[in-house]
Amino acid sequence: MSGADRPVGVIGGVGPLATAYFLQRVVQRTRAERDQDHVDMVVLNHATIPDRTDFVLGRSDADPGPVLARDARRLEDFGVSFLVMPCNTAHYFTQQVLDAITVPFVSIVDVTVAASRRRVPGLETVGLLATAGTVASRVYDDAFAQHGISVITPEPDGQDVVNRVIYEQVKAGRPSDPDALRTVAGRLVERGASVVVLGCTELSVAAVDHGLLDEPPFLDSMDELVRATIEAAGHEVR
Repeated sequence: MSGADRPVGVIGGVGPLATAYFLQRVVQRTRAERDQDHVDMVVLNHATIPDRTDFVLGRSDADPGPVLARDARRLEDFGVSFLVMPCNTAHYFTQQVLDAITVPFVSIVDVTVAASRRRVPGLETVGLLATAGTVASRVYDDAFAQHGISVITPEPDGQDVVNRVIYEQVKAGRPSDPDALRTVAGRLVERGASVVVLGCTELSVAAVDHGLLDEPPFLDSMDELVRATIEAAGHEVR
């Protein structure tokens, strides 16, 4: 198969609902008049991958890295053109994934950094709403630092609110509280953030459900990965 005929590989299941929303958003955001105009994708919805945050924070010895690497190889063996992974915390293990494959990998972190810089020329400070694992991993801090941009995160009580939305609401299949996210984001803006990145795909689920994507200063990592996936697959974004 030529590159244009090969599907996109999606390392999914981290978490399952976020993966489902990612697929839905790719369909919704692709300019298409018929089924055949959409992006071909192969999804490995591996929900039983060990918890990323628990490992990063030292609460578990179950390492997700080798599992993610094996999943990436399985998708490459299927014949995908490139890989995406709609989970921010899992990007702590990106190098293990890259070491396992030869096809390109489109990083949710990299495309989110690029989108933030496009939105605010001369950007100096970004707020980050994410899992405690993503915060501790510093994947966003390191990526933004390459451009001289500082990352600020919520105070402990605000992080507790974010954790509840992610784990007790979205991952648990319960309604999410957008006002709680608005309040925490507002505090980051007061501290100097020009953009507040939704750096967790469970928060992206809440954003889609409650229309947060249309509200400044939110910038959604999953929405940026959706856009990048469509364009990298040779399609046009709606």
